[in-house]
Amino acid sequence: MSSYVLIPISIGLGLVGISAFFWALRHDQYDDLDGAAARILIAPDTPYPPTDNGDPAWTTGCPL
Repeated sequence: MSSYVLIPISIGLGLVGISAFFWALRHDQYDDLDGAAARILIAPDTPYPPTDNGDPAWTTGCPL
């Protein structure tokens, strides 16, 4: 009895996975695989300046 339920569910999940893969291919999701990997290597070495979040201890640099 359980194989009558599990086999169609597994075939359906397989078809969903294959269709999601082909959708990603058609919509250029795999277009630039090296760009994202190289982008982390060319990140700026200097940290971003702190933003003022309204906390007076943040702007003066004193501990809380």
